[in-house]
Amino acid sequence: MEFLTEYGLFLAKIVTFVVAALVVISVIMSAAQKDRGDHEGEGELKIRKLNEKYEKLREAIQARLMSGPQRKAFHKARKKLEKAEKKAAKAAKDTGEQDDSRSRVYVLDFDGDIKASDTDPLRRAITAVLSVADPEKDEVVIRLESGGGLVHSYGLAAAQLDRIRSKGVRLTACVDKVAASGGYMMACVADRIVASPFAILGSIGVVAQLPNFHRFLKKNDVDFEVLTAGEHKRTMTIFGENTDKGRQKFLEDLEDTHGLFKEYVSERRPDLDITAVANGDIWFGKRALEVKLIDEIKTSDEYLIEACDRADVVSVAYQRKRTLPEKLGLATSAALEHTVWKVLGAFRNQKFQ
Repeated sequence: MEFLTEYGLFLAKIVTFVVAALVVISVIMSAAQKDRGDHEGEGELKIRKLNEKYEKLREAIQARLMSGPQRKAFHKARKKLEKAEKKAAKAAKDTGEQDDSRSRVYVLDFDGDIKASDTDPLRRAITAVLSVADPEKDEVVIRLESGGGLVHSYGLAAAQLDRIRSKGVRLTACVDKVAASGGYMMACVADRIVASPFAILGSIGVVAQLPNFHRFLKKNDVDFEVLTAGEHKRTMTIFGENTDKGRQKFLEDLEDTHGLFKEYVSERRPDLDITAVANGDIWFGKRALEVKLIDEIKTSDEYLIEACDRADVVSVAYQRKRTLPEKLGLATSAALEHTVWKVLGAFRNQKFQ
């Protein structure tokens, strides 16, 4: 046990030194890049054709099941086919006779946190897709995962999806795990919502909570004053004394926000009994289908694999280029996490031996 303690202290010293060095480097690089502020938001679109991804998976399993000679013949035939396809595509491009009759399914991803931080990449990806999507035959699929968060943040994220519908392009939301509260606000924009059997949906409600330290400060003879111009400028406060009048106004604001939320959902899903589902409760996939929060039980993988049979399925994602300080920060975080778990694992193994 003494050896493990010394080993842990040794690792802690090394980590401290590495972190200090990285912080110094990060500060220097951050200062050096201040003049490049106009380029911080630059990034690039990542385009990937999912038909090829699923086709490669199928071919990989097929090849594994073949004998040696069969596998060799299979790969030879596959290379010959790929060569012929590339030649045909090049010829069509040169002659301007490319076949654009096949529809496309554009796949976007949104992984939501409390601030809906993925909104800006989503906005850029939607802008790119709408510049080429054909409302007559194309579709957009949003793979959505979010438990909700700030009202104004998710309001903007949902408004980005509304852009797709306003252009007349069919929109499908796929929910594998959760689309609740602000997440469901986004999902309800879609023409069709598809969810896995145990995905969490709903939570059409509004919540606000904050601590109050007024009694603690008063007990310790600390005065805290809140000065406002405007009757409702600050209805609730963390350090000051909250009044019944201020609390009532705060509740009225919550009710108003809840009303707007319900109106938003009702407009986009008119067949939904909003009174029955807008109580803040959640439903798992199968139950959500019964109350019409969703339209179909299916995973996103199943939906996209089926789409590959009828269309070109293309994943579109906007990725902002990280600055060097950000990369160093991520590297530091990963190194610290790895070290902590390694030390804890050593102690845990010692304990249970």
